[in-house]
Amino acid sequence: MAAAAAAATGPAAPRTKTKKKQKRFVPQRVKVPRAADPLLAVLAWGVNHQINELSQVPLPVMLLPDDFKASSKIKVNNHLFNRENLPSHFKFKEYCPQVFRNLRERFGIDDQDYQVSLTRSPPHWEGSDRRFLLSSDRTLVVKELSSEDVADVHDLLSHYHQVRRAGGGYGVGGGMSPRVLACHCLSPPPLSPQYVVQCHGSTLLPRFLGMYRVSVDSEETYLLVMRNMFSHRLPVHRKYDLKGSLVSREASDKEKGKDLPTLKDMDFLNKNEKVYVGEEDQKDFMEKLKRDVEFLVQLKIMDYSLLLGIHEVGRAEQEEEEEVEEEESGGGDEGGATVWGGSYGTSPEGIGSYLNSHRPLGPGDFDPYVDVYALRGAEAAPRREVYFMGLIDVLTQYDARKKAAHAAKTVKHGAGAEISTVHPEQYAKRFLDFITNIFA
Repeated sequence: MAAAAAAATGPAAPRTKTKKKQKRFVPQRVKVPRAADPLLAVLAWGVNHQINELSQVPLPVMLLPDDFKASSKIKVNNHLFNRENLPSHFKFKEYCPQVFRNLRERFGIDDQDYQVSLTRSPPHWEGSDRRFLLSSDRTLVVKELSSEDVADVHDLLSHYHQVRRAGGGYGVGGGMSPRVLACHCLSPPPLSPQYVVQCHGSTLLPRFLGMYRVSVDSEETYLLVMRNMFSHRLPVHRKYDLKGSLVSREASDKEKGKDLPTLKDMDFLNKNEKVYVGEEDQKDFMEKLKRDVEFLVQLKIMDYSLLLGIHEVGRAEQEEEEEVEEEESGGGDEGGATVWGGSYGTSPEGIGSYLNSHRPLGPGDFDPYVDVYALRGAEAAPRREVYFMGLIDVLTQYDARKKAAHAAKTVKHGAGAEISTVHPEQYAKRFLDFITNIFA
Protein backbone atom coordinates (compact mmCIF):
# COMPACT_ATOMS: atom_id res chain seq x y z
CA MET A 1 0.00 0.00 0.00
CA ALA A 2 2.91 2.35 0.76
CA ALA A 3 4.16 1.87 -2.81
CA ALA A 4 0.71 2.55 -4.22
CA ALA A 5 0.36 5.68 -2.11
CA ALA A 6 3.77 6.90 -3.27
CA ALA A 7 2.83 6.27 -6.89
CA ALA A 8 -0.45 8.10 -6.47
CA THR A 9 1.30 11.22 -5.31
CA GLY A 10 3.12 11.49 -8.65
CA PRO A 11 6.28 13.59 -8.94
CA ALA A 12 5.71 15.28 -5.58
CA ALA A 13 6.84 12.20 -3.66
CA PRO A 14 10.49 12.26 -4.85
CA ARG A 15 10.78 15.94 -3.85
CA THR A 16 9.60 15.10 -0.33
CA LYS A 17 12.12 12.25 -0.15
CA THR A 18 14.95 14.50 -1.28
CA LYS A 19 14.06 17.06 1.36
CA LYS A 20 14.15 14.43 4.08
CA LYS A 21 17.50 13.17 2.90
CA GLN A 22 18.97 16.65 3.18
CA LYS A 23 18.08 16.63 6.86
CA ARG A 24 19.83 13.33 7.48
CA PHE A 25 22.69 13.36 9.96
CA VAL A 26 26.15 13.08 8.41
CA PRO A 27 28.56 11.08 10.61
CA GLN A 28 31.12 13.37 12.18
CA ARG A 29 34.67 12.52 13.07
CA VAL A 30 34.66 14.34 16.37
CA LYS A 31 38.02 14.07 18.06
CA VAL A 32 37.37 12.80 21.57
CA PRO A 33 39.60 14.82 23.92
CA ARG A 34 41.72 13.32 26.62
CA ALA A 35 39.93 13.22 29.98
CA ALA A 36 41.67 12.63 33.29
CA ASP A 37 38.63 10.69 34.52
CA PRO A 38 38.34 7.30 32.71
CA LEU A 39 34.55 7.44 33.10
CA LEU A 40 34.36 10.72 31.18
CA ALA A 41 36.74 9.46 28.50
CA VAL A 42 34.63 6.35 27.89
CA LEU A 43 31.39 8.37 27.97
CA ALA A 44 32.70 10.74 25.27
CA TRP A 45 34.04 7.83 23.20
CA GLY A 46 30.80 5.88 23.57
CA VAL A 47 28.47 8.73 22.66
CA ASN A 48 30.64 9.58 19.66
CA HIS A 49 30.64 5.94 18.53
CA GLN A 50 26.91 5.37 19.07
CA ILE A 51 25.78 8.54 17.29
CA ASN A 52 27.93 7.68 14.27
CA GLU A 53 26.60 4.11 14.28
CA LEU A 54 23.02 5.30 14.64
CA SER A 55 23.41 7.60 11.64
CA GLN A 56 23.82 4.48 9.48
CA VAL A 57 20.53 2.99 10.71
CA PRO A 58 17.40 4.10 8.81
CA LEU A 59 14.79 6.04 10.74
CA PRO A 60 11.89 3.72 11.59
CA VAL A 61 8.45 4.57 10.22
CA MET A 62 7.13 4.20 13.75
CA LEU A 63 8.45 3.03 17.09
CA LEU A 64 7.49 -0.50 18.12
CA PRO A 65 7.27 -2.00 21.64
CA ASP A 66 10.62 -3.74 21.10
CA ASP A 67 12.30 -0.34 20.62
CA PHE A 68 11.56 0.42 24.27
CA LYS A 69 13.43 -2.74 25.33
CA ALA A 70 16.29 -2.51 22.82
CA SER A 71 19.91 -1.71 23.61
CA SER A 72 23.24 -1.47 21.82
CA LYS A 73 26.49 -2.36 23.56
CA ILE A 74 30.14 -2.68 22.70
CA LYS A 75 33.08 -4.21 24.53
CA VAL A 76 36.57 -2.85 23.88
CA ASN A 77 39.81 -4.61 24.72
CA ASN A 78 42.93 -2.69 23.72
CA HIS A 79 46.46 -3.99 24.14
CA LEU A 80 49.09 -1.25 24.32
CA PHE A 81 46.86 0.91 22.11
CA ASN A 82 45.50 4.44 22.77
CA ARG A 83 46.10 3.97 26.49
CA GLU A 84 46.91 7.68 26.86
CA ASN A 85 43.25 8.50 26.19
CA LEU A 86 41.20 5.45 27.15
CA PRO A 87 41.28 2.55 29.61
CA SER A 88 42.53 -0.71 28.05
CA HIS A 89 39.27 -2.51 28.83
CA PHE A 90 35.78 -1.03 28.99
CA LYS A 91 32.18 -1.57 27.95
CA PHE A 92 29.60 0.92 26.76
CA LYS A 93 25.84 0.38 26.46
CA GLU A 94 23.12 2.63 25.08
CA TYR A 95 19.52 1.98 26.12
CA CYS A 96 16.62 2.35 23.66
CA PRO A 97 18.67 4.04 20.91
CA GLN A 98 15.79 4.59 18.50
CA VAL A 99 13.49 5.96 21.21
CA PHE A 100 15.99 8.55 22.42
CA ARG A 101 16.91 9.40 18.84
CA ASN A 102 13.22 10.08 18.22
CA LEU A 103 12.95 12.18 21.38
CA ARG A 104 15.97 14.29 20.40
CA GLU A 105 14.36 14.93 17.03
CA ARG A 106 11.04 15.87 18.60
CA PHE A 107 12.79 18.26 20.98
CA GLY A 108 14.49 19.95 18.04
CA ILE A 109 17.99 18.72 18.89
CA ASP A 110 20.14 17.63 15.96
CA ASP A 111 22.18 14.50 16.65
CA GLN A 112 25.35 16.23 15.45
CA ASP A 113 24.85 19.11 17.91
CA TYR A 114 24.11 16.60 20.68
CA GLN A 115 27.29 14.71 19.82
CA VAL A 116 29.45 17.84 19.79
CA SER A 117 27.98 19.19 23.05
CA LEU A 118 28.87 15.96 24.86
CA THR A 119 32.17 15.03 23.23
CA ARG A 120 34.02 18.11 21.91
CA SER A 121 35.24 18.90 25.44
CA PRO A 122 34.79 16.64 28.49
CA PRO A 123 31.78 17.33 30.72
CA HIS A 124 32.64 18.41 34.25
CA TRP A 125 31.23 17.30 37.59
CA GLU A 126 28.90 19.72 39.35
CA GLY A 127 28.01 19.81 43.02
CA SER A 128 29.92 18.57 46.04
CA ASP A 129 28.33 15.10 45.81
CA ARG A 130 29.35 14.65 42.14
CA ARG A 131 25.92 13.30 41.28
CA PHE A 132 25.67 14.99 37.90
CA LEU A 133 27.78 16.31 35.04
CA LEU A 134 27.39 19.45 32.97
CA SER A 135 28.42 19.49 29.31
CA SER A 136 31.16 21.96 28.44
CA ASP A 137 28.67 24.20 26.61
CA ARG A 138 26.30 23.99 29.60
CA THR A 139 23.30 22.87 27.53
CA LEU A 140 23.14 19.27 28.80
CA VAL A 141 23.02 17.68 32.24
CA VAL A 142 24.21 14.09 32.75
CA LYS A 143 22.79 12.57 35.93
CA GLU A 144 24.17 9.46 37.58
CA LEU A 145 21.47 6.84 38.23
CA SER A 146 21.13 3.67 40.25
CA SER A 147 20.19 0.40 38.53
CA GLU A 148 16.72 0.82 40.10
CA ASP A 149 16.45 4.27 38.49
CA VAL A 150 17.26 2.73 35.10
CA ALA A 151 14.34 0.32 35.55
CA ASP A 152 12.12 3.26 36.52
CA VAL A 153 13.12 5.16 33.38
CA HIS A 154 12.23 2.12 31.28
CA ASP A 155 8.84 1.93 33.02
CA LEU A 156 8.23 5.63 32.40
CA LEU A 157 9.65 5.87 28.90
CA SER A 158 6.77 4.49 26.81
CA HIS A 159 4.28 6.78 28.59
CA TYR A 160 6.75 9.67 28.52
CA HIS A 161 7.28 9.29 24.79
CA GLN A 162 3.54 8.95 24.31
CA VAL A 163 2.98 12.21 26.15
CA ARG A 164 4.99 13.95 23.46
CA ARG A 165 3.23 12.15 20.61
CA ALA A 166 -0.37 12.51 21.67
CA GLY A 167 -0.36 15.92 23.30
CA GLY A 168 -2.51 16.58 26.33
CA GLY A 169 -4.20 13.17 26.14
CA TYR A 170 -1.01 11.39 27.27
CA GLY A 171 -2.32 8.03 26.06
CA VAL A 172 -2.48 6.44 29.53
CA GLY A 173 -5.47 5.44 31.59
CA GLY A 174 -6.64 6.87 34.86
CA GLY A 175 -6.32 10.49 35.92
CA MET A 176 -6.92 12.94 38.72
CA SER A 177 -10.05 12.69 40.78
CA PRO A 178 -12.87 15.17 40.03
CA ARG A 179 -12.00 16.90 43.31
CA VAL A 180 -8.43 17.67 42.22
CA LEU A 181 -9.58 18.66 38.73
CA ALA A 182 -12.15 21.02 40.20
CA CYS A 183 -9.72 22.59 42.66
CA HIS A 184 -7.32 23.56 39.89
CA CYS A 185 -9.69 24.08 36.96
CA LEU A 186 -8.06 21.21 35.09
CA SER A 187 -10.24 20.90 32.02
CA PRO A 188 -9.77 17.84 29.81
CA PRO A 189 -6.58 18.35 27.81
CA PRO A 190 -6.74 18.88 24.04
CA LEU A 191 -6.75 15.70 21.98
CA SER A 192 -5.32 17.10 18.73
CA PRO A 193 -2.65 14.71 17.45
CA GLN A 194 1.02 15.71 17.70
CA TYR A 195 0.10 18.65 19.99
CA VAL A 196 3.20 18.54 22.17
CA VAL A 197 5.38 17.49 19.25
CA GLN A 198 4.50 20.65 17.37
CA CYS A 199 4.81 22.86 20.47
CA HIS A 200 8.13 21.83 21.97
CA GLY A 201 7.79 24.22 24.89
CA SER A 202 4.46 22.84 26.07
CA THR A 203 5.86 20.65 28.86
CA LEU A 204 7.88 21.32 32.00
CA LEU A 205 8.94 17.68 32.38
CA PRO A 206 12.65 16.86 32.04
CA ARG A 207 13.74 16.42 28.42
CA PHE A 208 15.36 12.98 28.39
CA LEU A 209 17.84 12.67 25.50
CA GLY A 210 19.89 9.52 26.11
CA MET A 211 20.65 6.81 28.69
CA TYR A 212 23.92 4.88 28.94
CA ARG A 213 25.86 2.39 31.02
CA VAL A 214 29.63 2.81 31.29
CA SER A 215 31.70 -0.12 32.64
CA VAL A 216 35.31 0.58 33.64
CA ASP A 217 37.38 -1.68 35.92
CA SER A 218 34.32 -3.91 36.58
CA GLU A 219 32.41 -0.91 37.95
CA GLU A 220 29.14 0.01 36.24
CA THR A 221 27.88 3.60 36.09
CA TYR A 222 24.44 4.48 34.73
CA LEU A 223 23.98 7.92 33.17
CA LEU A 224 20.91 9.81 31.95
CA VAL A 225 21.33 12.82 29.63
CA MET A 226 18.81 15.68 29.84
CA ARG A 227 18.49 19.26 28.72
CA ASN A 228 19.85 21.73 31.26
CA MET A 229 16.88 23.56 32.77
CA PHE A 230 19.08 26.56 33.46
CA SER A 231 20.60 28.79 30.81
CA HIS A 232 23.93 28.05 29.17
CA ARG A 233 24.75 31.80 29.17
CA LEU A 234 22.71 33.55 31.89
CA PRO A 235 24.07 32.53 35.32
CA VAL A 236 21.60 31.64 38.07
CA HIS A 237 21.98 33.69 41.26
CA ARG A 238 19.26 32.11 43.43
CA LYS A 239 17.97 28.54 43.29
CA TYR A 240 15.00 26.74 44.89
CA ASP A 241 13.73 23.16 45.05
CA LEU A 242 9.99 23.44 45.77
CA LYS A 243 7.70 20.53 46.71
CA GLY A 244 4.81 22.29 48.47
CA SER A 245 5.72 20.59 51.76
CA LEU A 246 6.77 22.50 54.88
CA VAL A 247 8.11 19.71 57.13
CA SER A 248 11.92 19.43 56.95
CA ARG A 249 11.86 21.70 53.92
CA GLU A 250 14.49 24.26 54.91
CA ALA A 251 18.07 24.22 53.65
CA SER A 252 20.71 23.27 56.21
CA ASP A 253 23.28 25.78 57.46
CA LYS A 254 25.92 23.86 55.54
CA GLU A 255 23.90 24.15 52.33
CA LYS A 256 23.28 27.86 52.89
CA GLY A 257 27.02 28.38 53.19
CA LYS A 258 27.59 27.36 49.55
CA ASP A 259 28.12 29.88 46.76
CA LEU A 260 24.83 28.84 45.15
CA PRO A 261 22.78 26.94 47.74
CA THR A 262 19.69 24.95 46.84
CA LEU A 263 17.03 26.55 49.01
CA LYS A 264 13.65 24.97 49.82
CA ASP A 265 10.00 25.78 50.49
CA MET A 266 10.44 27.31 53.94
CA ASP A 267 13.36 29.42 52.70
CA PHE A 268 11.17 30.71 49.86
CA LEU A 269 8.47 31.75 52.33
CA ASN A 270 10.86 33.18 54.93
CA LYS A 271 12.55 35.38 52.32
CA ASN A 272 9.16 36.61 51.03
CA GLU A 273 10.35 35.54 47.57
CA LYS A 274 8.01 36.01 44.60
CA VAL A 275 8.10 35.28 40.88
CA TYR A 276 7.24 38.33 38.79
CA VAL A 277 6.09 37.36 35.30
CA GLY A 278 3.41 38.71 32.97
CA GLU A 279 -0.19 37.55 33.26
CA GLU A 280 -0.09 35.58 29.99
CA ASP A 281 3.21 33.90 30.86
CA GLN A 282 1.85 32.89 34.27
CA LYS A 283 -1.32 31.49 32.69
CA ASP A 284 0.63 29.49 30.09
CA PHE A 285 3.04 28.20 32.74
CA MET A 286 0.27 27.00 35.05
CA GLU A 287 -1.54 25.27 32.18
CA LYS A 288 1.61 23.33 31.32
CA LEU A 289 2.26 22.53 34.97
CA LYS A 290 -1.27 21.24 35.63
CA ARG A 291 -1.17 19.08 32.50
CA ASP A 292 2.21 17.62 33.43
CA VAL A 293 1.16 17.00 37.04
CA GLU A 294 -1.95 15.18 35.81
CA PHE A 295 0.29 12.91 33.75
CA LEU A 296 2.46 12.17 36.81
CA VAL A 297 -0.60 11.37 38.92
CA GLN A 298 -1.82 8.93 36.28
CA LEU A 299 1.46 7.06 36.65
CA LYS A 300 1.27 7.25 40.48
CA ILE A 301 4.44 9.36 40.58
CA MET A 302 5.15 11.67 43.50
CA ASP A 303 7.98 13.44 45.32
CA TYR A 304 8.79 15.57 42.27
CA SER A 305 9.87 19.20 42.65
CA LEU A 306 9.76 22.45 40.77
CA LEU A 307 13.32 23.59 40.18
CA LEU A 308 13.39 27.40 40.16
CA GLY A 309 16.46 29.36 39.10
CA ILE A 310 16.56 33.16 39.19
CA HIS A 311 18.92 35.25 37.06
CA GLU A 312 19.41 38.83 38.30
CA VAL A 313 20.06 40.99 35.25
CA GLY A 314 21.51 43.97 37.13
CA ARG A 315 23.87 41.78 39.13
CA ALA A 316 25.03 39.97 35.99
CA GLU A 317 25.78 43.30 34.27
CA GLN A 318 27.85 44.39 37.24
CA GLU A 319 29.75 41.09 37.28
CA GLU A 320 30.40 41.46 33.56
CA GLU A 321 31.79 44.97 34.00
CA GLU A 322 34.06 43.78 36.82
CA GLU A 323 35.37 40.94 34.64
CA VAL A 324 36.13 43.36 31.79
CA GLU A 325 37.94 45.74 34.17
CA GLU A 326 39.95 42.85 35.59
CA GLU A 327 40.96 41.69 32.11
CA GLU A 328 41.96 45.20 31.07
CA SER A 329 44.10 45.56 34.17
CA GLY A 330 45.85 42.27 33.33
CA GLY A 331 44.43 40.34 36.25
CA GLY A 332 42.56 37.74 34.23
CA ASP A 333 43.66 34.27 33.16
CA GLU A 334 46.10 34.10 30.30
CA GLY A 335 46.36 31.43 27.69
CA GLY A 336 43.90 28.97 29.28
CA ALA A 337 40.73 27.75 27.64
CA THR A 338 37.69 28.86 29.62
CA VAL A 339 34.45 26.92 29.54
CA TRP A 340 32.38 29.69 31.11
CA GLY A 341 33.20 32.80 29.09
CA GLY A 342 31.67 35.41 31.36
CA SER A 343 28.04 36.03 32.20
CA TYR A 344 27.03 36.72 28.63
CA GLY A 345 29.39 34.45 26.70
CA THR A 346 28.02 31.97 24.15
CA SER A 347 29.02 28.46 23.23
CA PRO A 348 30.93 28.28 19.94
CA GLU A 349 29.66 24.79 19.05
CA GLY A 350 27.01 22.23 19.86
CA ILE A 351 23.41 22.92 20.85
CA GLY A 352 24.15 26.49 21.96
CA SER A 353 25.66 27.32 18.56
CA TYR A 354 22.14 28.06 17.28
CA LEU A 355 22.59 31.53 18.73
CA ASN A 356 25.71 32.30 16.70
CA SER A 357 23.78 32.73 13.46
CA HIS A 358 21.26 35.11 15.02
CA ARG A 359 21.37 38.61 16.47
CA PRO A 360 23.60 39.13 19.51
CA LEU A 361 21.75 38.85 22.80
CA GLY A 362 22.01 41.60 25.38
CA PRO A 363 21.77 41.50 29.18
CA GLY A 364 18.84 39.37 30.30
CA ASP A 365 17.96 38.30 26.75
CA PHE A 366 17.54 34.65 25.84
CA ASP A 367 16.39 32.59 22.89
CA PRO A 368 13.47 30.27 23.75
CA TYR A 369 14.78 27.71 21.24
CA VAL A 370 17.83 27.18 23.47
CA ASP A 371 16.61 28.26 26.93
CA VAL A 372 13.41 26.23 26.76
CA TYR A 373 12.52 26.58 30.46
CA ALA A 374 13.03 30.37 30.66
CA LEU A 375 10.45 33.05 31.49
CA ARG A 376 11.13 36.76 31.26
CA GLY A 377 10.33 38.90 34.28
CA ALA A 378 7.43 41.31 34.01
CA GLU A 379 8.20 44.90 33.02
CA ALA A 380 6.48 46.19 36.17
CA ALA A 381 8.57 43.91 38.43
CA PRO A 382 10.62 45.61 41.19
CA ARG A 383 13.85 44.29 39.61
CA ARG A 384 14.90 42.81 36.28
CA GLU A 385 14.99 39.01 36.51
CA VAL A 386 14.76 35.93 34.31
CA TYR A 387 13.24 32.74 35.71
CA PHE A 388 14.01 29.12 34.81
CA MET A 389 11.39 26.61 35.97
CA GLY A 390 10.92 22.91 35.32
CA LEU A 391 9.92 19.65 37.00
CA ILE A 392 12.65 17.37 38.36
CA ASP A 393 12.86 14.02 40.17
CA VAL A 394 9.95 12.44 38.31
CA LEU A 395 10.90 8.78 38.83
CA THR A 396 9.51 8.10 42.32
CA GLN A 397 6.38 5.96 42.36
CA TYR A 398 4.04 5.61 45.34
CA ASP A 399 4.99 2.05 46.27
CA ALA A 400 5.12 0.06 49.51
CA ARG A 401 8.30 1.87 50.60
CA LYS A 402 6.66 5.29 50.22
CA LYS A 403 3.51 4.10 51.98
CA ALA A 404 5.63 2.99 54.95
CA ALA A 405 7.49 6.32 54.98
CA HIS A 406 4.17 8.18 54.92
CA ALA A 407 2.87 6.16 57.89
CA ALA A 408 6.06 6.81 59.89
CA LYS A 409 6.02 10.56 59.21
CA THR A 410 2.32 10.79 60.05
CA VAL A 411 3.01 9.22 63.46
CA LYS A 412 5.92 11.60 64.06
CA HIS A 413 4.42 14.88 62.81
CA GLY A 414 0.67 14.28 63.01
CA ALA A 415 -1.95 13.69 60.32
CA GLY A 416 -2.30 17.40 59.52
CA ALA A 417 1.41 18.09 58.96
CA GLU A 418 2.62 19.11 55.49
CA ILE A 419 4.88 16.07 55.02
CA SER A 420 6.28 15.19 51.61
CA THR A 421 5.38 11.48 51.47
CA VAL A 422 1.66 11.45 50.75
CA HIS A 423 -0.62 9.81 48.17
CA PRO A 424 0.07 11.03 44.58
CA GLU A 425 -3.29 12.83 44.27
CA GLN A 426 -2.84 14.57 47.61
CA TYR A 427 0.77 15.39 46.71
CA ALA A 428 -0.37 16.90 43.37
CA LYS A 429 -3.06 19.08 44.95
CA ARG A 430 -0.74 20.42 47.63
CA PHE A 431 2.05 20.96 45.10
CA LEU A 432 -0.19 22.93 42.72
CA ASP A 433 -1.61 24.97 45.61
CA PHE A 434 1.89 26.00 46.64
CA ILE A 435 3.20 26.77 43.14
CA THR A 436 0.10 28.81 42.30
CA ASN A 437 1.02 31.14 45.18
CA ILE A 438 4.69 31.71 44.28
CA PHE A 439 3.66 34.34 41.73
CA ALA A 440 3.30 38.00 42.72
